[in-house]
Amino acid sequence: MVQIIKNANVLNQKGELERKSIIIDEGKIQAIAGVEDEAVQLAEKSAERITDASGKLVIPGLIDMHVHLREPGFEHKETIETGARSAAQGGFTTIACMPNTRPVTDNPDTVKLVLDKAKEADLVKVLPYAAITKNELGRELTDFAALKEAGAIGFTDDGVGVQNAQMMKDAMTLAASMDMPVIAHCEDDSLVVGRYVTEGEFSKRHGIKGIPNESEAIHVGRDILLAEATGVHYHVCHVSTEQSVRLIRLAKSIGIKVTAEVCPHHLLLSDEDIPGMDSNWKMNPPLRSPRDVQACIEGLQDGTLDMIVTDHAPHSEEEKAKGMELAPFGIVGFETAFPLLYTKFVETGIWTLDFLVKRMTADPARVFRLDTGKLEEGAPADITMIDLNQEKEVDPSTFATKGRNTPFTGWKLKGWPVQTWVDGKSVWNNTVQQ
Repeated sequence: MVQIIKNANVLNQKGELERKSIIIDEGKIQAIAGVEDEAVQLAEKSAERITDASGKLVIPGLIDMHVHLREPGFEHKETIETGARSAAQGGFTTIACMPNTRPVTDNPDTVKLVLDKAKEADLVKVLPYAAITKNELGRELTDFAALKEAGAIGFTDDGVGVQNAQMMKDAMTLAASMDMPVIAHCEDDSLVVGRYVTEGEFSKRHGIKGIPNESEAIHVGRDILLAEATGVHYHVCHVSTEQSVRLIRLAKSIGIKVTAEVCPHHLLLSDEDIPGMDSNWKMNPPLRSPRDVQACIEGLQDGTLDMIVTDHAPHSEEEKAKGMELAPFGIVGFETAFPLLYTKFVETGIWTLDFLVKRMTADPARVFRLDTGKLEEGAPADITMIDLNQEKEVDPSTFATKGRNTPFTGWKLKGWPVQTWVDGKSVWNNTVQQ
């Protein structure tokens, strides 16, 4: 089916906006041309669908390489379908889901289940990670070869850190031999057990024993040395501390194959913003100090941190109602990520629009060697349309995710996704046009 997205504001190679028409056929981008181009005029005569994007930004579909879809085992929090629908509503076309499900995604059958459920939902592209260790217990490696064969794109025990250095080195050695990445949740358990906010102003004010920055950075430093020894592609999850940024910057400077990600909440919020004992502000890693926030921003800007991810982590309202101490860690992220970052960084002139878009598309695609994340002839027609002028408040009751756990309720934001295509199929449409 030939379709056209016409009058689209597209970022060119210089990061400037140009008005273009995008011709799509058989799930691929066939051409991107000027609106008066002869090929466009010809295609319009036979196109089965024409979308007028006048005044709106059209970019490659957003990519999120760190999400929690909860299925199997925690369907009361989220399912692969509700998570995929939420992702599409947030402008994401490719998402990579973590294995801390029940059962843990540590065997080929569970990898297959995730892929089958994603295919059944028929919304966005879902790429499953598999666990490094069986049941994420840190005691025995999973069958990496069988998991890769089943469709896993990398190995991680996200949700917990691999505490044993020899276990992590063995995992890295094996993954390197298969040209597969190891994705690490960096957390030293001996420094975090029983704690739920960072060691900082909030914890002091409330007389709480906090989680120190070293709990993350110790594992980052250890794993960088192991990555150097094994040659694996080592990817650091949800970086949140100045120390971690410093270590990753040093590792990159000497040629170690390390990449890293950061979440919107660690770029926008510090522990000093937490209004009280509200569990919607409880996530792991926790919100850190303003100094750490600035280090993460600078790390993203100078390329130390490669990409932005959401760490979308839905929980039920009953679970989050247990209060700051007892509620589970995590917040939802799909549907607020782009407008949050656009409003707080692009609208204020701190970043260019091109910078933000690349951190959420081209860069995750580059790091994980995906064929998406680009608007060009021959590429998959994974496309997001955004209304940069639309302004509205964050209202969790409108979310497609089952989760309502966000600290951003009531924030007035601009830059909301209004339509999302995956392989040329519209999977989310909130435009007023017919």
